Amino acid sequence: MFFVDTIEIPGLGNRSYLAGGPHTAVVIDPARDIDQVIAAAARRGVRITHVVETHVHNDYVTGGPELARVTGAAHLVPAGANVAYRRVPVSDGDRTALGDGLALRAVATPGHTPHHTAYVLERDGRAVAAFTGGSLLIGTVGRPDLVEPRLTEQLARAQHASVRRLAAELPAATAVLPTHGFGSFCSAGSAAGEAGTIGQERRTNDALLKDADTFVAELLAGLGDIPAHYVHMGPLNARGPAPVDLTPPAVADADEIARRLAEGEWVVDLRSRVAFAAGHVAGSLNFEAGAQLAGQLAWLIPWGRPVTLLAASPEQLADAQRELVRVGIDRPAAAATGSPEEWVREGEHPRSFARATFAELARAEGAVVLDVRRDSERATGRIAGSAHIPLHQLRDRLGEVPAGTVWVHCAGGARAAIGASLLDAAGRKVVAVDDGFDAARAAGLVAAER
Repeated sequence: MFFVDTIEIPGLGNRSYLAGGPHTAVVIDPARDIDQVIAAAARRGVRITHVVETHVHNDYVTGGPELARVTGAAHLVPAGANVAYRRVPVSDGDRTALGDGLALRAVATPGHTPHHTAYVLERDGRAVAAFTGGSLLIGTVGRPDLVEPRLTEQLARAQHASVRRLAAELPAATAVLPTHGFGSFCSAGSAAGEAGTIGQERRTNDALLKDADTFVAELLAGLGDIPAHYVHMGPLNARGPAPVDLTPPAVADADEIARRLAEGEWVVDLRSRVAFAAGHVAGSLNFEAGAQLAGQLAWLIPWGRPVTLLAASPEQLADAQRELVRVGIDRPAAAATGSPEEWVREGEHPRSFARATFAELARAEGAVVLDVRRDSERATGRIAGSAHIPLHQLRDRLGEVPAGTVWVHCAGGARAAIGASLLDAAGRKVVAVDDGFDAARAAGLVAAER
């Protein structure tokens, strides 16, 4: 008997795995907050004997070195990865016995990174699952452009060959268990479901249906912007991150919140975009808890800038801390829980702005419309006359936003709320369009598609 437990990394679109038999287990690509995987092992009643990395990650901070230290497990890392911590180097074809008739076989799968390695879980010598990391994803592949621009085409071709190797060597029934591809920016495309097998990938994955030249040309043409914080993740993971500290941060009162804002620090309000629009501390920014908080905040905030968190409850604050350590935002400078009335100084009042639908925008005369979607999204349809600044560029391009009341929109409302809060903090009058883009089509606003 064997098991595979999936450990979701919400908000980042990634997964870790705990796999093993009745007594021992291996962890694949653990996130930094290792208490969750330790608890999963405890529920199973198994001892973690091995921790493995498919590659040095660019999108989240690994928990591998710390998990290996705490559990005494062997830490398997691809031999080609240049890391500063103790590890067991793994090369193509290496087999690691896990006990209970289980073993891991390393398969070199360069493409997402030069050293990328997949691990095939074998039971009594038969492949039953493949932990494919950022190589073969569900219906797509990992991005090849996160390491070095000059290597991108070479890695894209390697990715095509690696996926084909896995498909050729493994039985059709082998489960495909990737780390990326469930909303992660490390994915070159959208996942075609939550689960897959080698047989399904043979029928649906472009890397297995198209020749190398066609696949590479289309892959490179479809690559989007790289999140700004990725440049920090790889080096941090290569050095070996420090243990996390999830204890509550220092409490900030209204005077301290005002002082931190005056000093140019970021004060981030985690409440819902509805609550934020209705009332918030002037100058604060709205990154909804749970709405891709970690990825969006890490992408937009100047790296290393102190951040103070405002939350509706201690639970919301604790959840946000956990999400943020996964992307290297380790300790909030301070925090407060409650409501905006408690966060503003005596005699001051919370600030607010309007929310609207696309139907209301269609009835507004002379509205200044700002589209904060990514280029690839705008290419499928845009509102006539709208300005376009992708959200991740807005902080540095506020001066380009046309004068007047700005109606900010995205595809669903969450990024529009962030963009509206950035403009509001800069003193602009804004309306956040909290609506799905299909409603813009229904309202007759979409004027161009290609």
